[in-house]
Amino acid sequence: MQKIFRSLKISHHIIYTYILAFLLLGFTWFLQWILGLIMTVLLGLALYYTIRSEQQLTDQREEYITTLSHRVKKVGEEALLEMPIGIVLYSEQYQIEWTNPYLNRFADGETFVGNALDTLHEGLVAAIREDKDHAIIHIDSYNFHVTIKKEERLLYLFDRTQQAEIQNLYHNEQTVLGVIFLDTYEEITQTMDDTAKSKMNSQVTSILNDWSNQYGIYLKRTSQERFLAIMNQQILAQLEKTKFDILDEVRELLSDNKNVPLTLSIGVALGGVSLPTLGELAQSSLDLALGRGGDQVVVKDDTGKVRFYGGKTNPMEKRTRVRARVISHALKELVKESDQVFIMGHKAPDMDSIGSAIGILKIAIANEVEAYIVIDEADLDTGVARLIAEIRKTDLWEHFISAEESLEMVTKSTLLVVVDTHKPSLIIEERLLSKTGHVVVIDHHRRAEEFIDHPTLVYMEPYASSTAELVTELLEYQPRTLKLTMIESTALLAGIIVDTKSFTLRTGSRTFDAASYLRSKGADTVLVQRFLEEDLEIYIKRSRLIESTEILYGHIAVARAKPGQTFGPVVIAQAADTLLTMSGVVASFVICERPDGRIGISARSLGDVNVQLIMEQMNGGGHLTNAATQLEGATIGATYEQLIDIIAQSIEGGEQE
Repeated sequence: MQKIFRSLKISHHIIYTYILAFLLLGFTWFLQWILGLIMTVLLGLALYYTIRSEQQLTDQREEYITTLSHRVKKVGEEALLEMPIGIVLYSEQYQIEWTNPYLNRFADGETFVGNALDTLHEGLVAAIREDKDHAIIHIDSYNFHVTIKKEERLLYLFDRTQQAEIQNLYHNEQTVLGVIFLDTYEEITQTMDDTAKSKMNSQVTSILNDWSNQYGIYLKRTSQERFLAIMNQQILAQLEKTKFDILDEVRELLSDNKNVPLTLSIGVALGGVSLPTLGELAQSSLDLALGRGGDQVVVKDDTGKVRFYGGKTNPMEKRTRVRARVISHALKELVKESDQVFIMGHKAPDMDSIGSAIGILKIAIANEVEAYIVIDEADLDTGVARLIAEIRKTDLWEHFISAEESLEMVTKSTLLVVVDTHKPSLIIEERLLSKTGHVVVIDHHRRAEEFIDHPTLVYMEPYASSTAELVTELLEYQPRTLKLTMIESTALLAGIIVDTKSFTLRTGSRTFDAASYLRSKGADTVLVQRFLEEDLEIYIKRSRLIESTEILYGHIAVARAKPGQTFGPVVIAQAADTLLTMSGVVASFVICERPDGRIGISARSLGDVNVQLIMEQMNGGGHLTNAATQLEGATIGATYEQLIDIIAQSIEGGEQE
């Protein structure tokens, strides 16, 4: 009976109900056949209507399921063909086998089918091979987020154009703060009367107001020398395209003193940070611009990334010695508060580094504080080795120690003075920086992005010819008990002579004042020349290196050694200096393999080409006219190609004048 009910597609609970009813019906027939007959007729009618109702419900359910299945299938087909999502099937050879109609709207012809997958976007194949699960591509003016199903060789392209537009709008409208500083305002206006000063203020304000109105910048003068600029990132992008030509426009506004042009320095800050933080970033950007000599723009974001613009002119020499006197007094107080002083220059120290270190040593001794110079005797060039040999003959040698000795002697009360560099990676023993409580930085190089953390005192003057010149001026404001010996004053003078190429480059009136002071203290110019004497072998090596020179753009000399040939840093630098003396050459670059395995580049310029900016793009630095870099794991050929590309961008892109 159950099989009969099941064939009629009647549910289980109804089946069990009727089975129970039939059992009761049989029992009723046994007791009262008339009542059983009546109940049999009624049960039969009930069974008929039950079967009929169940059959109708079953038919309706099956019809609904059939209709629903058809609709789902139809929706799936329409979704595949009509929804605004791009779908691509590709072959193992990365050929497009099928695309839905939505994506075909972007095809030049009727369809993408048959074309290479790179037809959609050149980076798609690379993303698939790298097992990425998504990628961002651009087709015409549309942005798509691509979901990659590598196993199915299937791509889904979701339109993110509107989202990208909103992101761009948000990015473009982010606040950017700029602090504008008139570098030479104080020097220029010192000799001006009120009428001339008012006229110049009016001219500067007019130029800056026209510039701000042109780009939609809010500009507010906050003092005689300082302006505040508020803009957004879209405006900043426009300014960066022009490479901040406002610098050139203001520089052309000369005062009555034609030797001192008025220049600007601008510190710019951007990023998704609070306004107080943005203000601090803008000020630190301005400090960096001024530390690099001024006449430039430094753009810094909240991640610390820095971009430089300008810096085409040599820093102007400061005509007042007020700062030198203040720094000298501050240094004296720091020396007196310390238990000992360590002086340290850069690796492979030159005459300037050793000479200025000796000058600081004398300041410490004059203030009755024990002091030592940290050197690495295994890393000295020929000239410095000759100087050290002379020092060994004097009591001065007692104050020279190795890096290992300094680490054993250092205390938290030790004053560390770093001379002729400000980059932690270049100093002789970087670990000393974290072991002392006070660090002083004295340098004449333009400030780079890398800088010693939290120095107590910084004296950086890019206008100076050398660190030895700066230290010599500091010596003049120390106690009168300070007495320089012949070898000490000669070492300082040697530093000045080497860095100025015998008073021919980066030489100001204060350079000659410092040299005169040293000469009066017994500096021996003949001894300096003896230190700088060349070996015949080195001279021949340099000449062979110069033989490889080629001239680019009619005035840039580039020389490179053959692979496998190694040259010391001094020979490389001397070769660059020699090339600069050739007729018509305004900038020189020499590429060589160094004994330590790194590739070194020495760059020199007469000022028309900013070699510092070029070297900074290769992780180096220096001055506008004197810069260098060292590259790990590079080759002569690859370094040469990189340098040529950067020179081309710099010259042809208009960064240089």
